[in-house]
Amino acid sequence: MKRFFFPRSLRFQLLQRSLFVLAALLFMIGILQYVLMKDFQYKNKAEALDAQVISLPPDWFPAPFYYQPGLSLASINLEGELTDLSRGDELRAPKLSAEQYKELIRKPDKPGTYRIMTDSEGTEQLVVLHVVGPPGHPDGIIQAGTDTASLKQILMTQLAIFIGLSVLALAAGLSLYIPLLRRTLKPLSSVVTSVSQTDAANLNERLPIHQGQLEVDQLALAINGMMERLDLSFEAERATTERMRQFIADASHELRTPLTSIHGFIEVLLRGAAANPEQLRSALSSMQMESIRINKLVEDLLLLAKLDQAPAPVSVEISLDRLLKDMEPQLRLLGGSRTVQLTIAPDIPVAGHPDQIKQVVLNLFLNAVQHTDPVAGIVSLNLSKDNEEAVITVTDNGNGIGEEHLPQLFERFYRSESSRTRKSGGTGLGLAITKSLVEMHRGSIQVESIPGSGSTFLVRLPLLQ
Repeated sequence: MKRFFFPRSLRFQLLQRSLFVLAALLFMIGILQYVLMKDFQYKNKAEALDAQVISLPPDWFPAPFYYQPGLSLASINLEGELTDLSRGDELRAPKLSAEQYKELIRKPDKPGTYRIMTDSEGTEQLVVLHVVGPPGHPDGIIQAGTDTASLKQILMTQLAIFIGLSVLALAAGLSLYIPLLRRTLKPLSSVVTSVSQTDAANLNERLPIHQGQLEVDQLALAINGMMERLDLSFEAERATTERMRQFIADASHELRTPLTSIHGFIEVLLRGAAANPEQLRSALSSMQMESIRINKLVEDLLLLAKLDQAPAPVSVEISLDRLLKDMEPQLRLLGGSRTVQLTIAPDIPVAGHPDQIKQVVLNLFLNAVQHTDPVAGIVSLNLSKDNEEAVITVTDNGNGIGEEHLPQLFERFYRSESSRTRKSGGTGLGLAITKSLVEMHRGSIQVESIPGSGSTFLVRLPLLQ
């Protein structure tokens, strides 16, 4: 109950404003009733006085000292002179000017017309003025009045009864409205309770969106959308943190191996191998290879860092078929004794950065070369159109990739077991770089492989319209 009447609570404000509107309506109804009842009472009294005047004997006027209890009576002649017919201990007849009486004789009031006048003693009276005599030949005016205090007393009594009934109605309405208000706002309270219990551990929970109230359902729907976005954001942050942790661990591992090798060769040289020309040459050659490996790893890491920042690539029109034909001598040189097959369809324009497209092709081609036999290996490069896309296909006849490795193949530093045994091992960043470059060009990359039968990499890029 204390929370219910907390001034800033929605329940209290709804109750307060509802009661204020209801009280305002009852107040307006009371005023309107008072005005209408006052006019009705006064008109009824005026008609009763008019009927009493009409019922008087015609031969009494203008006889003086005519008396009826509770009335002030007066007669007015054609000159506008008033003769008070009331007793001294009763009401005194209020008086208009002679000109007003003469005007009234010329233009009589309609039946039921009354005037509120004050007599010489300050008593307010309801007065009717009735012109007597044959039509066209009036004899004068009979003025009858009665005290308005009794009429006002009746009106005040009725108003007091109305106010009492209104207070009872407000009290009864309050006793009925509070439970209804609690029940109406119960879905909102449920939403508040559910949201207050929400934290990072249960962001996957959702509020019911069909609670019978449109506004509450819309609020629950909006909160569910917010929780879903928060859940996705937290999940993305966790995934990013995990990838960063894994990335740092893998990078440290990759850098530690060549650095350890270089450190070992330096120790060998310090122990006297430097005096032996053959050992010196062998150690320096190995150190050079490890430094090249470190340099390549650092360059790949820097490239991935740049790609992660998602810079807008310089986009120009590229004739993809011409670009691949220009690369043919380089590809055949990289293939060595392997059989290199190129099938290039003409007129395939795309938009992008030529050097980055070349790097994609070279990465996939080198990956195929590293996983095929130096003599019996076959590497095929195919360019074709598929609807609104250009398709680059790189196929080899190597050992293939196990199905369990395919989902992680484009992850950084990931290498399948078969790739770890190759003679020329890489850093595990080539395919990750390739995927990032393809996605920068609004394309996609996928791999198909059957163990023992080789692998096929497919790159799809949107054609230039």
